[in-house]
Amino acid sequence: MRSTQTTMAGPVELPLPPRPPKPVQGCDVCAALARQRVEAWRRGDFSAVSDCNVEIAAHGKGH
Repeated sequence: MRSTQTTMAGPVELPLPPRPPKPVQGCDVCAALARQRVEAWRRGDFSAVSDCNVEIAAHGKGH
């Protein structure tokens, strides 16, 4: 019988999540998305929070 020695791989290191994008000051669209994000966070809908983050980031690039 052949014996094979195995070892565990090193730990997986994950980065911290990125900071949420900041809405552009004075932009009504960004303000509405930021409100939606807060509401989604409060109800625990983190998928919607992520969607708002994507929209704020994309919209903010247009300013």
